[in-house]
Amino acid sequence: MQTTVINIKSMTCMGCVKSVKNVLERIPGVSNADVSLENAQATIQHDDAITGSDQLKQAIQDAGFEAV
Repeated sequence: MQTTVINIKSMTCMGCVKSVKNVLERIPGVSNADVSLENAQATIQHDDAITGSDQLKQAIQDAGFEAV
């Protein structure tokens, strides 16, 4: 398992946090996603052989948020 931390801009409420968490946890290879509004970031546990950081960032962006 690998841990990836992605900074996320444009989250404004707990609904945003829940949306990002749900999107990330649906990705194959992701075992856990912890999303923090205070820190404006997601900490994701995933199998790097299945899902890489670029795919995680793209999923966040597809959900309408800015992953940096």
